[in-house]
Amino acid sequence: MSLSETIRTRRSVRTFDGNDLKPEDAEKIVKFAETAENPYGIPITWKVLNAGKHGLSSPVIVGTDTYIAGKLRRVPHAEEAFGYTFEKVVLFAWELGVGTTWIAGTMNRDAFEKAMEIASDEVMPCVSPLGYPAQKMSFRETVMRKGVKAASRVPFEELFFDGSFEKPLTKEAAGKLADALEAVRLAPSAVNKQPWRVVLCEGAAHFYEKRSRGWDDGSWDIQKIDMGIALCHFELSAAACGAKLSFEIRDPELAGAEELTYIATFGLKA
Repeated sequence: MSLSETIRTRRSVRTFDGNDLKPEDAEKIVKFAETAENPYGIPITWKVLNAGKHGLSSPVIVGTDTYIAGKLRRVPHAEEAFGYTFEKVVLFAWELGVGTTWIAGTMNRDAFEKAMEIASDEVMPCVSPLGYPAQKMSFRETVMRKGVKAASRVPFEELFFDGSFEKPLTKEAAGKLADALEAVRLAPSAVNKQPWRVVLCEGAAHFYEKRSRGWDDGSWDIQKIDMGIALCHFELSAAACGAKLSFEIRDPELAGAEELTYIATFGLKA
């Protein structure tokens, strides 16, 4: 399927059909993950884990014993880098017919970190089950999706802005970047908070994080993982539309961003 179709159809899967992940699919996913890059150049180590072998569990997952997890050093921009790379893996898995869902809290983290052999300077932000989606969601999954309004998204004009935060951006004004921004709008995020805000200004797309209370403990900001997902969707989708981008970190210090956190910029090359 096309990238746009993959992004549009992919959903979080918590209920699997009970069949083991095919060895060839596991191998493809691991090989892809090991070669997937992020714009920050931060390396990530990946492992496919078996729940029975390592004593892993998540109360929200039914029908699979296979998980994928990644670890990286706790360095500046680690959250964004992890989100960017893991989303590439998630999209690739969906193209193979393999379901995933991002898990950061609803798991026995100590067991996962032991299985990943986490060093003192490393972090394992999230994991995901791997398996084939069941034909019908479990009652628990249905309730969870309804609780976070998983299928809903904030309107385009409330997420994206034209030149400044004072002027909402329309799809018409976004031009050839409209599809890439729509891909950002459709991106998954922790409990569907959708923290991304983007300003198109003078040939560049400036990404900001709108933090939700309680999601930043001072040392780790899980919503920056969501921002990495947004960056991934934007760059991959823009490239698919023929746009040539340059990745930069240069805060434009736009007015109206006082309550937001600047993340990164994609410059649009001529």
